[in-house]
Amino acid sequence: MSEKSSLKLEKLSAPQGSKRPRKRLGRGDGSGHGSFSGKGMKGQKSRSGGGVRVGFQGGQLALIKSLPMIRGFTARNHKSYQLVNLDQLMLFESGSQINPVMLEKVGLIKDASKLVKILGRGNCDKPINVEASRFSDSARKKIEDAGGTASEVI
Repeated sequence: MSEKSSLKLEKLSAPQGSKRPRKRLGRGDGSGHGSFSGKGMKGQKSRSGGGVRVGFQGGQLALIKSLPMIRGFTARNHKSYQLVNLDQLMLFESGSQINPVMLEKVGLIKDASKLVKILGRGNCDKPINVEASRFSDSARKKIEDAGGTASEVI
């Protein structure tokens, strides 16, 4: 390595203007931060240890307390499925190919681009070929027992 291109720890310096001297409070009126030290004259915020907690609204019922509590917990990787039951799929003809686009067209789901799960409520009395994101065990068994296929697509 040449001397010009090498990076040395002792040669590093902070960018211009990034390091400022700390504000020295209470060091006389000549400093510009004397007497009240930038805290004003009186009041709760001028006292030692003074100030209010986050969300305090001067004694008025705080906004966080006036809102209904948000209950429960949703994980970041939670997947939300649009649910369709087997008895709803019986409106299709025997042997038809059912996919999320068809379900949206009929009005059983709102958005074909989102995940769909087929649940096992009702009976499957005709062979149908269903494509969905997930199947419950009972729905898969009923579809396959009727002679149809249940295939998972992502």
